[in-house]
Amino acid sequence: MEFVYVVARTKLFDLSFPHGFVAATADRKAAAEQIARMRTHGFFVERRAAEQESAWKQVIPYVVVKKGDALLLLERKKKQGEARLHGKLSIGVGGHINPIDGGPAAGGKDGAAPRDVLLEGLRRELDEELAVQGPLDVRVAGFLNDDSTDVGAVHYGLVAVADARSATVAIRETEMMEGRFVPRAELLALHRTERARFETWSALLLDQLDQVLSAELPLGEALGAAGG
Repeated sequence: MEFVYVVARTKLFDLSFPHGFVAATADRKAAAEQIARMRTHGFFVERRAAEQESAWKQVIPYVVVKKGDALLLLERKKKQGEARLHGKLSIGVGGHINPIDGGPAAGGKDGAAPRDVLLEGLRRELDEELAVQGPLDVRVAGFLNDDSTDVGAVHYGLVAVADARSATVAIRETEMMEGRFVPRAELLALHRTERARFETWSALLLDQLDQVLSAELPLGEALGAAGG
């Protein structure tokens, strides 16, 4: 049984529900407030229940990995569990936040400060999907919401950009997924001609790729500001 991190829709949004990508750099104060809401009002529920309740939003760290002018393009293989994802293309690495991400700080000593659930969830998902050698410069890009589909209605993306300019990146589970760095122009051309092949969230990010890649908020700074 899997438990996932959710936030009540009414706690996450005020009056309107944004559609698509909202850049963090457009309003840093608003971005910090949004992250604070995600942290303050979040709780864990059984995933099966969360998938059927649109009053909750499952928070998903979703990381775009870039290297110079190229972005990491992923393709799901047929061995992936969800048939709807077979053959789909994605520019995001991510997944659900689980209780392990909100556990005690490393070492588990009494009185240790709790680990940040958003930061740890993002780091774990990157480590599970990718084998990275070298530093990644991770910055918060913004937020992603899509209520136009049943799947989108119960998820909410915390979008980040990881710059791998000084690192090597490889796919861990090659039987499940393959990936390669694709030049930006080639990727956008593929998006124009074969949009249906892309996962919905990736297609929405490619619609606003300039804003996504203009991410300026270091991950620690963004989460620290939200926590302060």
